[in-house]
Amino acid sequence: MGPYIVVALIVIVLIILVSCIKIVPQAQAYVIERLGAYQGTWGVGFHVKLPIIDKVARRVNLKEQVADFPPQPVITKDNVTMRIDTVVFYQITDPKLFTYGVENPMMAIENLTATTLRNIIGDLELDQTLTSRETINTKMRAQLDIATDPWGIKVNRVELKNIIPPAEIQNAMEKQMKAERERREAVTRAEGEKKASILSAEGEKESAILRAQADKESAILRAEAEKEKMIREAEGEAEAILKVQKAHADGIKMLKEAGADEAVLKIKSLEAFEKVADGQATTILLPAELSGIASLAATWKETQK
Repeated sequence: MGPYIVVALIVIVLIILVSCIKIVPQAQAYVIERLGAYQGTWGVGFHVKLPIIDKVARRVNLKEQVADFPPQPVITKDNVTMRIDTVVFYQITDPKLFTYGVENPMMAIENLTATTLRNIIGDLELDQTLTSRETINTKMRAQLDIATDPWGIKVNRVELKNIIPPAEIQNAMEKQMKAERERREAVTRAEGEKKASILSAEGEKESAILRAQADKESAILRAEAEKEKMIREAEGEAEAILKVQKAHADGIKMLKEAGADEAVLKIKSLEAFEKVADGQATTILLPAELSGIASLAATWKETQK
C-alpha cells in the first residue's frame, strides 16, 4: 500500500470523525435517528454520533415563532362573506412529536387555523364579528392549542390581523359612521349653545343683583348725606340762636351793671324776642307781666331814633 493511499485513508477517517461531532446551539434541538429509528433528542452542547448508523433527522427551532397566514374567506351567521387574515404565535415544545407527529406542521397549522376561524365566525353576526376580536382570539387560541398538542406545538397567541368586509358593507359602515359623527357634532353644538345661554342668563342675573345692590347702597348714602345735612343745618341754627341769646343776655347784663332800670331791661327782652322771631312769625305771644309795657317799648324806640 502506497503512502498516498494511507494519507488518503487517514484524511477520510478524520473527516468522518469530525462529521460525527455535533454542537447544538442555544434554543435548538437535534432529533437523532439510528438506522432509521428514533434514537433521541440532543439539547444544547457537545455531542458525538456514531458514524454511518446515526444521523440528524431534524434540527428543531425552539424559539417562539410567528406564522402570518393570508386572508381566508369566511361567512358570518347573517350570510355576510368577509376575508380575515390571522397571525399565530407558536412554540415547539416537543421536538420528537414535531418531527413525527405531522407531515407538514406549518401547512397543518394554516389549514387548522382556517377551519377553526370559519367555525367561530359562523356562529357570529357581522356586528359581533367586528366588535368581538378579543373573544375570537381567545377561542381560536384555546382550540388550536388543543389540536396542535399531539404535534409537540404550543399555540401561545392568535390575533386577527385584518377583517375585510365586502365593499358594499364598507360603504354602508362609512355612511353610518359619517351620520354618527354628524349627530355627535350636532349634540355637542347644542350643548355648547345651551351652556352659553345659561352662562348669559347667569351673567344678566348677577349684573341685575349688582345693580340693585349699587342702587341700594347709593340710596343709603344719599339718605345718610341728607340726614347729615339736616343735622348740621339744625345744629347751625341752634348755635346761631344761642349766640344771639348770649349776645342779648350780655347786653342786658351790661345795662344792668350800668344801672338801667327794670323797664329798660324788659324793653331789651322784647327786642330779643323780636330778633328770635326774625320776621318769620306774624304774632308774638308775650308773657303777662310784659303786656303792660308794650306801649312803653314802642315809645322808648321812638326816643332812641
